[in-house]
Amino acid sequence: MNPEHQTLIVHDIVRFCREHDIWCQGRGSAANSAVCYALGITSVDPIHYGLLFERFLSPERDGPPDIDLDIEHRRREEVIQYVYDTYGRDHAAQVANVITYQPRLAVRDAARVLGYAAGDLDRFAKETGWHEMPPAEASVPQDVRDLAGQPRGLPRHLGIHSGGMVLTRRPIAETCPTEWATMPGRSVLGWDKDSVAEAGLIKIDLLCLRILSAVHDACDLIERHHGIRYDLATIPPDDPAVYEMLCRADTVGVFQVESRAQASALPRMRPRKFYDLVVQVALIRPGPIQGGSVHPYIRRRNGREAPTIAHPLMERALAKTLGVPLFQEQMMQLAIDCAGFTPTEADKLRQAMGSKRSHERVAELRTRLLAGMAERGIPPEVAEDVYVKIEAFSSYGFPESHAASFALLVYASAWLKHHYPEAFTCALLANQPMGFYSPLTLIQDAKRHGVRVLAADVNHSQAQPTLESAGADQTAGPAVRPAIRLGLAAG
Repeated sequence: MNPEHQTLIVHDIVRFCREHDIWCQGRGSAANSAVCYALGITSVDPIHYGLLFERFLSPERDGPPDIDLDIEHRRREEVIQYVYDTYGRDHAAQVANVITYQPRLAVRDAARVLGYAAGDLDRFAKETGWHEMPPAEASVPQDVRDLAGQPRGLPRHLGIHSGGMVLTRRPIAETCPTEWATMPGRSVLGWDKDSVAEAGLIKIDLLCLRILSAVHDACDLIERHHGIRYDLATIPPDDPAVYEMLCRADTVGVFQVESRAQASALPRMRPRKFYDLVVQVALIRPGPIQGGSVHPYIRRRNGREAPTIAHPLMERALAKTLGVPLFQEQMMQLAIDCAGFTPTEADKLRQAMGSKRSHERVAELRTRLLAGMAERGIPPEVAEDVYVKIEAFSSYGFPESHAASFALLVYASAWLKHHYPEAFTCALLANQPMGFYSPLTLIQDAKRHGVRVLAADVNHSQAQPTLESAGADQTAGPAVRPAIRLGLAAG
């Protein structure tokens, strides 16, 4: 199966979702593809934003690209079962997760094998870190330590990948061992995603995203109580009042920018247009932080520092972010323009940055990078700085395409919070757990914005929170906007 067939399969899945009112959105590297955008799989125009196509598919890439599809969390199973029904259980299965022995699990199993009591197992496990063996002063016996050290890193059991599905033209069991999953209606491969990729099999990630459910619910509530229908495509763009709210860091409940780190950066970033949100999503991440990109970008954005670019060959990669690298695709573009990497080599660099042994694999490419930059007349100190930034991104560099897809949901959730706080908060409460804040904090924030919140009442409440007109609350007065009625299941 080639990438064209893969893209058309995902288009068919998206069509099914739309016909059944299941909200979904493509993200990740698929947002770098103009074909995915034209087919409605993704919502970000890669031509307009100059996204690097090789992040999705390079000319000499061995295997097919990944296409990720975010789906409302409550209805993802319907989509998974549609794939099984359409392509057949003989040709579809989910990817396995190989659960390997880490210290705490190894200590617990070693103690069990050696016959220690259940209470001892719990005590030994509490004294053991997830990634470190117990310290010398811990009560873990030496025989347990010795046995636990032997299986570390080896497979223990298989789980099911959160959303990866493999489709094959021939019966899938002829290619890979397959078994029934413990969950009804599913089957699982004996391979993980790395083995699937090495075999060149088509994998499609059907992932769940609660904010899609919340935004969908909010739009349904708005239609029911205000008579206006919105969706992700019709929410009015570039609303100055929404950006003012974001600049105030009034973001409790807003997707991706409600954390303390993101909220503290918003008043300094002062986003005014959509691409500012793309940058905001990617800025407060380990890659830009460790690469020293955050403060220089904010200073340049606010005019306190000139947006300089160290070498003309870096112009194409860094111009749109004021000379500061923020995205994974920019690392790839720097390798192509400054070190003479082919798009395929740049994609291998990207894979190295995202692998479990990313630091080691990126270090192996150091000589190639520095030599390529020296050939093009880039001074050693500038070349070394480029390498340091690429190495920092090996911890976690956010793809620009991924950030752009998430930025759509940032804006949508911020717009709903600003214009319809009752519907937005009610939808958030109905889709817990999600985000950084507890339901109580969400309710308190809604009250600060003038939203009336009514207590759960056996005569009026449903299981989940609902919106209620003023007439149901005798103390509400002539208020026009509805109130949130808490649900009986909130306990």
